[in-house]
Amino acid sequence: MKARAKVARKRMPRFSNEDEERQFWTGHDTVDFFDWGKAVRATFPELRPSTANISLRLPASMLDELKALANERDVPYQSLLKVFLAERIANERGMRRKVPA
Repeated sequence: MKARAKVARKRMPRFSNEDEERQFWTGHDTVDFFDWGKAVRATFPELRPSTANISLRLPASMLDELKALANERDVPYQSLLKVFLAERIANERGMRRKVPA
């Protein structure tokens, strides 16, 4: 196995704002500043997907049925609706994805 030659990394400059940093990275490569061989994969266990509020009109009877189903499963009806939608989308896309909670 060959030993890798140690590469001198450039010193990371300090930026006063994001625009200055963005401008810097348009003309530089991270390889000159970071040893990606020592990189550690980041995990974000508390990260929740972004959500958006929508207004959805449903027939009252459909909403009643949804609430009854949710009650049988002891879950909030809006959560059950999200599960149903996620399952249907995965089915339509032909994929089996983990259903978000």
